[in-house]
Formats: sequence, structure tokens, C-alpha cells
Amino acid sequence: MPRLSILELGRVRQGGDRRTALDEARELARHAERLGYERFWIAEHHNMPAVTTAATSLVIAHVAAGTSTIRVGAGGIMLPNHAPYIIAEQFGTLATLFPGRIDLGLGRAPGTDQTTVRALRRDPASPDRFPQDVLELQAWLAPAKPGQRVEAVPGSGTEVPLWILGSSLFGAQLAAELGLPYGFASHFAPQMLDQALAVYRSRFKPSAQLDRPYVLAGINVIAAPTDEEARFLATSQQMSFADMFRGQRNLTQPPIDDIERYWSPAEKAQASQMLACSVVGGPGTVRAGLQAFAERTGADELMVVSDVFDFALRRRSFALIAEAAAGTPG
Repeated sequence: MPRLSILELGRVRQGGDRRTALDEARELARHAERLGYERFWIAEHHNMPAVTTAATSLVIAHVAAGTSTIRVGAGGIMLPNHAPYIIAEQFGTLATLFPGRIDLGLGRAPGTDQTTVRALRRDPASPDRFPQDVLELQAWLAPAKPGQRVEAVPGSGTEVPLWILGSSLFGAQLAAELGLPYGFASHFAPQMLDQALAVYRSRFKPSAQLDRPYVLAGINVIAAPTDEEARFLATSQQMSFADMFRGQRNLTQPPIDDIERYWSPAEKAQASQMLACSVVGGPGTVRAGLQAFAERTGADELMVVSDVFDFALRRRSFALIAEAAAGTPG
């Protein structure tokens, strides 16, 4: 079974608030650390009332300060939204405060809608510069050279591990060319998963950071003592996807008994396509699903999303997932 990690968006529940969401993210990381998860990553999204992780480096600091051993990082920073120099300063600071525990996953999507893209002052051409920006960021994080007039402080010499994240062949090709680990966003965009992983592995060139391909694949997993309860809990995530298709910016909703009454056939089809890489069920179902996904992808690591409304039940879900992966009874 591959290593297990967690992707966190700091979701705000109906009846909750943003501070609670951020503190629950930190508490979940503590829980994950005790359960033996490999890393805990924060995703950059903007203009989403249910997501509190827009200031990603600050949330990483909040989480890392509350934990002691688990790796914490960005899954990811949408690099075209930022100057590489600024990200080097931010993550160099994090690596200085929490040495040996910080990861930096990089994506080229905006992480938001087009209206918000304008508020971000994002250059429309910036995604085209993504490969050059990755190299520039890597250079800022490398040891400063004699006579170098501009240095990222802190940042230079920290050599924070970089990852390329994506859901298309572009990211797979770039990660292979640069010899970096590759994370595929199959938890919401699974269409090109198999092709992208094949391209990455076949074209991989060893680098100073990595001598062989390393694949991380996203998967939605909602675990409960029974399949029936897990399917009930999964309706919160299904409603979130239906709301997204409708252009509604709702907070995370409590689960409902009949999801068919909530979404239309078209919304169900869209959501089912995006959530194709999902495992929902009791311990036996979860273990079988994780094994099948691991065999399909050959992934070295699985990045788990477990979007459960109730925080106590979300903690339980991650505990059951860890137990199922380890083959221990729940």
C-alpha cells in the first residue's frame, strides 16, 4: 500500500466560522501525525466562502506550529499568481522555522474564477512562463553564489523540495523534464490520469532532487463503520459539487438522506465524472478501493481528501482510512 497523505482546504461548515475551520485544520494535522500520515498539504484557492486556505503560506505556518513531525506544505501554490522571489522568501521562512518539514507543490492554474483572476492582478501570459518561473524559484532556493546581488532571505540555501502538480500532460512533461516529483489531481480532474502518469514515467530525467519518478495521486475517500453511513456522509461533498455547477457559493452542508432530490441528472453526471477517483464505504470497501487505485496508478503516495461535514466524523474517517491501509481492524 502506498504512503498516505492529506489535502486540506480549511472548509467552513454551515453553522461554523472561518477561525474554527483554520483551527480544525491544525487539529486534523495533529491527528494525522499521530496516525502516521506522511504529509499534510494546504491548497491555494481564492474567492470561495467555504475555503479558508487562500493565504496558503500563513495556513502552513499555523499548521506546522501545531505539529512536530509530519511534513506540511502547499498542494499547491498557484505559481503564476505570485512572483517566484516572493514564494522563495515565504517558503524559505517556513523552512527556516520548521526545518526538514516543508514541501512546495506548484501548479499553474489560477485556483479561482476569472473575475477573481483580475483582482489578483494576474498577468494573462503568466501561465506560459510557468516552466521558467519554476526554474527561477528553484534558483532562489539554492545556495547563493559568490557575487549574487539579489538573494532570497530567508530562502537561499533552504532547497525546499519542489513538486509539480497538475491534471494534464503539460505538468507531467514538465515534472519529467525537471526531474521533480509529480502530483496528479485525480481527486477532481481524473480524465487524463493514466496517460499523464505514463508520460511522466517514460520521460523522467534524474535530477539533484530526485533519481527516479515519484508519483502522488489524489483520491477522495470517505470512511465510516458501514458502507451505508459512508454513502450518507458523502452527500456533503456531492452537494458541494452540485453547488459549484450552479454557481452557488455555499458553505459545506450537512449530509442528507436522498442526494437524488438535490441534484439534477446533468449535475449528477458532471459530479460523478469529477469524483470518479473516490472510495466511499466501510473498512473493507475502503481497503479494497485503495488497493485497486494503487494497482491502477502504481502511485508511491496517495493524497487523500475526506470531505466530511462533522469534524469528529472527519477525524474518524481518516483514522479508518489509516487502519484500512495498514490492514488493521477498525
